[in-house]
Amino acid sequence: MAHEIKIPAVGESITSATLGKWHKADGEYVESGVVILSIETDKISTELESDKAGILKHSAAEGDDVAVGAVVATIEEGEAPAASESDAQEPAGEGKESKQKVKKEVASPSEGGEDEASDSSEPDSSGVKATSLARKVAEDKGINLSSLKGTGTGGRITRADVLGAAGGASSGKAVESSSADASEPKGEKRTTRRKMSPMRRKIASHLVNAQQNAAILTTFNECDMSAVMGLRKQVQEDFVKKHGVKLGFMSFFIKAVVDALKAVPAVNAQIDGDELIENHFQDIGVAVGTEKGLIVPVVRDCDEKSFAQIEKDIIEYAKASREGKVQLSDLQGGVFTITNGGIYGSLLSTPILNPPQSGILGMHSIQQRPIAVDGEVVIRPMMYLALSYDHRVVDGKEAVTFLVRVKECIENPERMMLGV
Repeated sequence: MAHEIKIPAVGESITSATLGKWHKADGEYVESGVVILSIETDKISTELESDKAGILKHSAAEGDDVAVGAVVATIEEGEAPAASESDAQEPAGEGKESKQKVKKEVASPSEGGEDEASDSSEPDSSGVKATSLARKVAEDKGINLSSLKGTGTGGRITRADVLGAAGGASSGKAVESSSADASEPKGEKRTTRRKMSPMRRKIASHLVNAQQNAAILTTFNECDMSAVMGLRKQVQEDFVKKHGVKLGFMSFFIKAVVDALKAVPAVNAQIDGDELIENHFQDIGVAVGTEKGLIVPVVRDCDEKSFAQIEKDIIEYAKASREGKVQLSDLQGGVFTITNGGIYGSLLSTPILNPPQSGILGMHSIQQRPIAVDGEVVIRPMMYLALSYDHRVVDGKEAVTFLVRVKECIENPERMMLGV
């Protein structure tokens, strides 16, 4: 009995998916519960598992765009096929196919069925080593043997080498290869054209829409990371022992953003048509880079969670993102986004809004820089902060007040942790 494998519904607005990679070959026997296919939608990537055991038959190829509900494979239920007696006697790694290939290569060492293996012609007066067949073909086709590089035994030029050169030359003309041509890489493409993945297309559309539909403005500040770095160093060992995760920078910034959202509620608002929605919760999106693009899973109820729980949530999302197991619901409902370009070495940037949100905070590299403290120049670990905001919702005063609040929280982490 054939069991159909269909593209599942992964969200209300998603109507199609692209087949990313078959993990099991066409005609291969698969066990129940194993991953057989990766698919990509315009929002997430996910994996399909076989829910039956049997022979897998593909009905769609990698890269195909298929509708939700479409059949992409079938599984013929049954037991695993038993190995034949002759197969069982084969040495490991040497199947019939490889033996036949070796046999064929031994029987026909030269193209066209002509035996050049026994041709041991000596070099001519020019020092060129070539088989007699190669010399004859070169003479017929007007090929200069000294311009060719031999692929035969000891570097001899073979008939196949000459025919290959003749195929690239114009009829009746000798092939002259200059030293510049000899240094050129052979067979390399100057460009590669491939179809954009659904996720990349969605990201592109999302970013363009954000630029076109919002009045984006960015304000900058910098913060001294000394206090946070000192606190982390002081409690890191005990924190790991108790919670099983490291105390990172992101949990401090999430908590700082929560504090700032409460202090400046205008940033925690968004436009919906001709209405303004004010949010009274703090679900913060954290941008995560993956091989297929940037996604923003949302850490829920950050005002109610401890630093340890926030760090655990971030680790779980990062792992799920790498494995392509982030769910659509994980990406929805955030009120504000934090992106950390500093992990890639970015010193300063102007982050783009994640609609319909009205604010996004950009973190950057920590650098030792001279600053003035109490009338003296000192070296401190400094980070530039960038807040991009929708000026239709947030006034400049509110944006600057928000960013200064984040700076104060980071520079005085004890006060933030104590809620004062």
